[in-house]
Amino acid sequence: MPELPEVETTKQGLLPLLNQTVIGVDIRQASLRQPVPTQLHDICDATCLELTRRGKYIILKTNKGFVIIHLGMSGSLRLTQQTEPYRKHDHVILTLNNGQSLRFHDPRRFGVFLWLTSDPLAHPLLASLGVEPLESAFTPDYLFEKSRKKKIAIKKFIMDSHVVVGVGNIYANEALFAAKIHPLTPSNQLNIGDYQRLHHHIYHILQAAIIRGGTTLRDFVNSQGEMGYFQQELMVYGKEGKPCIICQSPLQLVRINNRSTIYCSQCQPAFCS
Repeated sequence: MPELPEVETTKQGLLPLLNQTVIGVDIRQASLRQPVPTQLHDICDATCLELTRRGKYIILKTNKGFVIIHLGMSGSLRLTQQTEPYRKHDHVILTLNNGQSLRFHDPRRFGVFLWLTSDPLAHPLLASLGVEPLESAFTPDYLFEKSRKKKIAIKKFIMDSHVVVGVGNIYANEALFAAKIHPLTPSNQLNIGDYQRLHHHIYHILQAAIIRGGTTLRDFVNSQGEMGYFQQELMVYGKEGKPCIICQSPLQLVRINNRSTIYCSQCQPAFCS
């Protein structure tokens, strides 16, 4: 699933949309995670004014309303020439006045492409989201206070979008390894020093991944159809059984909340109460 760096990379690549006018809409497949509304056709003749991101959602503001997009498990957004043939799984196409089109490609059809005329941040998909990990509200103190009544594993805690958005499985694995914290440690048992290290590594790993265009493991490509390159710098994710880059011990695999979790039993010792 595309995580925050991949969504941010996609958003940045779509900036050429700004000041363009939508002149056509083609809903080729409306059955996504939520149905694509027929009201999306109302975007015709609208001018694209602003692109923002909230968690893993991209928000396109126009002078007539808002588009909320989520890439789901395997989705991507691409700006292409209108003359380029459609690909299988190109489900929603916005045609622009500059000869380009915005194409939403989603093989697993688990994405979202919605049209709103009201505040998108008040929509149920966005209203209860936690803080952004690259903004000032995300601090070690915030994580520490939020965790005091939480007995859940720290990996599940930092992946909870009601606590902090966009820290998906890949980057949770990487940040916990860098912070030397066992992923099964109860989140309320970590002290402020632990959260200072973890906060530092979440922030810097996400920033580094954005600079490198995100991580491509299977499906992700950016708005130009290019892969990300952060996978070349992954320290643990997808490397179960391989030697730890620090101590050479074989990396271990455990499933937490049905997600693959890779860690080093030596560098990330188990919590003992």
